[in-house]
Amino acid sequence: MGHVNLAEAKAHLSELVTRAEAGESVQISRRGKPVVQLSSLAQPRKPIQLAALRAVTDTMPEGTADNVVRAMRDEARY
Repeated sequence: MGHVNLAEAKAHLSELVTRAEAGESVQISRRGKPVVQLSSLAQPRKPIQLAALRAVTDTMPEGTADNVVRAMRDEARY
C-alpha cells in the first residue's frame, strides 16, 4: 500500500488513479494522518447467457469434460 501526502496527491492524481486501477491501494494523508484511501472498484461480472452456453455444450460429445480431466490427471498436469 502506498502512502502520499495531500500535496503530492494533488500533483500526481492521474498516476495515483492508475496505480489504484492496477490493484494497489493508496492512502492520502493530511498533516501526517491518513484521511483517504484510493482503491479500484470491483468490476461487475457479465451475466452468463444460458442459451449460448447450451448451444456450445449441446454440440460436445458426451463425456468430453471427463476425458479432458482424466487425461490431465494421467499426465500429471494439474
